[in-house]
Amino acid sequence: MPQPDPEKLARLQRAIDEFEEGDLFDARRDEALAPVRKRALGLLDQRARSRHELRERLIAAEFAPDLVDEVLDSLERASLIDDSSFAHEWVRQRAARRGKSARALDLELRDKGVAAAIRADALAQISEEDEEAQARALAEKKARAVKAVPADRTEYDKALRRVVGVLARRGYSSGMSVRIAREALDERLDELGG
Repeated sequence: MPQPDPEKLARLQRAIDEFEEGDLFDARRDEALAPVRKRALGLLDQRARSRHELRERLIAAEFAPDLVDEVLDSLERASLIDDSSFAHEWVRQRAARRGKSARALDLELRDKGVAAAIRADALAQISEEDEEAQARALAEKKARAVKAVPADRTEYDKALRRVVGVLARRGYSSGMSVRIAREALDERLDELGG
């Protein structure tokens, strides 16, 4: 029969002593973490959030930074916070539902504290073709609001600015916005007989 390792026995004895003294389970620490954990889970219940965004909200709620970091670490270990998954889902939803450009989505994720490598990986799901198709759909939708052929160049430019504005507000480059807006508006005017 092998002899027990004296070092291992000493570690086990220390662990038993700490447990009996209450050091392994610090009730006061757990009580301090409970409201932070509750608030964090409440925020995550509303919608997914980046670690940075969640940390900022909890600090703003006047929780101690060390408690916030401890709670966030435990939520990350439990996979309730995952910046990579968050970024992928953010890009997928905002591109599809809001028609946001990759540039606008990158800025949004940066503001939420998502690391550059994670942002780049998430944005890779949007191809240039997808982005241009989304911009075209937005431009065509806005161009359909034009109900009559403009009487002169001033009215045409005004209608064009409205279509370009829709694209610009979603972060599309000015060159792409003007080109696609002009194409969509001209197609609409052809439909109207202009």
